[in-house]
Amino acid sequence: MTKEEIGLLFPIEILPSDEKWLELFENEKILLAETLSNKVALRIEHFGSTAIPGLAAKPTIDILMEIDSTEKQKAFMIEKMKTIRYDFIWRTDTPPPYMMFAKGYRADGKKEQTYHIHAAPKDHPLWDRLYFRDYLKQNHEVAKEYEQLKIKLATKHKYDREDYTNAKTEFVTRITELAKNLYSNPDDGRN
Repeated sequence: MTKEEIGLLFPIEILPSDEKWLELFENEKILLAETLSNKVALRIEHFGSTAIPGLAAKPTIDILMEIDSTEKQKAFMIEKMKTIRYDFIWRTDTPPPYMMFAKGYRADGKKEQTYHIHAAPKDHPLWDRLYFRDYLKQNHEVAKEYEQLKIKLATKHKYDREDYTNAKTEFVTRITELAKNLYSNPDDGRN
């Protein structure tokens, strides 16, 4: 499907925070660990807006997974993820490239619970997203500012996920850099 077709089938929808999102992550984490083993999935983290209690979000569970980058393991992982209904996407739009898996989208436009897994080695810039997550968990006012931005952008870019994501970039980058500087202090107070 083209990005336009995806946008029309699955428009952006921001829902009120739901406590079940944390449980959905925990259940999927168990499924991933059982499917891949801890030799492939070295670390599994919940990130994105559904990982922040009280924050409205697209109801997609975003998962960050640490993996080795060997070709043999990548091929194994793609095959194993198919067995639990994940589609593989090779992400080259933000260097360096990384593996992504998505589940819950149907070609008929019906959507089940959706999951996005971003898989990369521990030194990949994707892992900076945990700084953003942790900062929003500890700074309620900034989290609410982000929520309002997302609601506004979801209305403006309802049928274009790329534009929606790109429009949030400045805010996310600014807060991530602030958090990295704050948390680089040995007494950072992170959870």
